Amino acid sequence: MLTVIALGGNALLRKGQRGTIEEQWDTVSKAAAILSRALRDVNAVITHGNGPQVGYLLEAFEMLPKDRPRQPLYLAVAMTQGWIGFLLQHSLSQLMGGREVLAVPTRVTVRRDDPEFSNPSKPIGPYYSEEEARRLAREFGWILKRDPRGGYRRVVPSPKPVRVLEAAYIARLAEAGIIVVAVGGGGIPVLDDTLEPVDAVVDKDLASSLLAYTIGARRLVILTDVPGVAVNYGRPGQRWLTEVTVSELKHLYRMGHFPPGSMGPKVAAAIEFVEKTRGTAHIGPLDRALEVLAGTTGTIVKPG
Repeated sequence: MLTVIALGGNALLRKGQRGTIEEQWDTVSKAAAILSRALRDVNAVITHGNGPQVGYLLEAFEMLPKDRPRQPLYLAVAMTQGWIGFLLQHSLSQLMGGREVLAVPTRVTVRRDDPEFSNPSKPIGPYYSEEEARRLAREFGWILKRDPRGGYRRVVPSPKPVRVLEAAYIARLAEAGIIVVAVGGGGIPVLDDTLEPVDAVVDKDLASSLLAYTIGARRLVILTDVPGVAVNYGRPGQRWLTEVTVSELKHLYRMGHFPPGSMGPKVAAAIEFVEKTRGTAHIGPLDRALEVLAGTTGTIVKPG
């Protein structure tokens, strides 16, 4: 069964970590060890987020001397595809018993009239205090918003993905039994009409869903750092969903139970995938990936 597995950027660089190379290798190696057990008999494409990493790069660009050029956001997305793709490819290839792992730089098209360009919502980079957020907004002109998990984070446009340009090649590689790392950070965004690169960060989960149904996957697995999908998350009456139909989940989504900056895109991606394929979507913790794939932990979204 062809499966697309989406790893969150915060699952690869945990909150509170500084992002040293030692921390990155340790975190990615642990993730690869978990994934390698889950992928033994699975044809899979692995996608990943890049929020912490792309934010780090943009902050590093701003710290350059004033006479040095700043690189655009879309190049930072491309850089993180290579960065995280290498870490995953190298770590997995050492654990997969000779099975080939290949990272594929991937472009995703977006529409120039997407409302995100006028009202950005995608959080990237580290968490800041309110005082730090005010300073960064003054100093660099960044837009910072309060994150549901606490603190403030920079936000950038996150337009909806339209097409994955390398989808056909990714499908062929996966069908040949190669584990493919693709759509890193949601893909490098280009305009759908001209293919001109554009400054944005496409949501990784929505891009993963798009890729999954485009290449004929029957299962979408979203691995993150929480146990699954919850109604009233972090509030009185919190309730974890173990198995839910797509129509039930869609109703809860429309009621506003899933914030756009955290679980919202994951739920939207799951709904879109299940509706288009009649397959299943699974959302659960990375450290229990084998159980998430087996459907014994996390949240399962089914047709119906």
